[in-house]
Amino acid sequence: MNIENTKAQMRKGVLEFCILSVLRESEAYTSEILDTLKSAKLLVVEGTVYPLLTRLKNDGLLTYRWEESTSGPPRKYYGLTEIGKTFLNELNGTWTELSDAVNIITTQKTKS
Repeated sequence: MNIENTKAQMRKGVLEFCILSVLRESEAYTSEILDTLKSAKLLVVEGTVYPLLTRLKNDGLLTYRWEESTSGPPRKYYGLTEIGKTFLNELNGTWTELSDAVNIITTQKTKS
């Protein structure tokens, strides 16, 4: 079994939740989202994030707007829609339950 593949699958499973969480307080463009994820040690590449942002937008969870940049081409800023905020709140509850359950299981002493 390949441990790196398993680790990648675990990260991929929470990436959507993390991206929505990054956008909880304010809009951000893709580079800012990537920087936030990387600073939290969640290793992702642009090729993974762009399609996910498009899917989240198509699902009605995100909106975007273009803004001119003084240092290059215009930037696409993403933000949460009202549906996205509701969805994120639901995910937060599920994450807490899942995290608590995993912590209980992984810290249990084995029965002899």
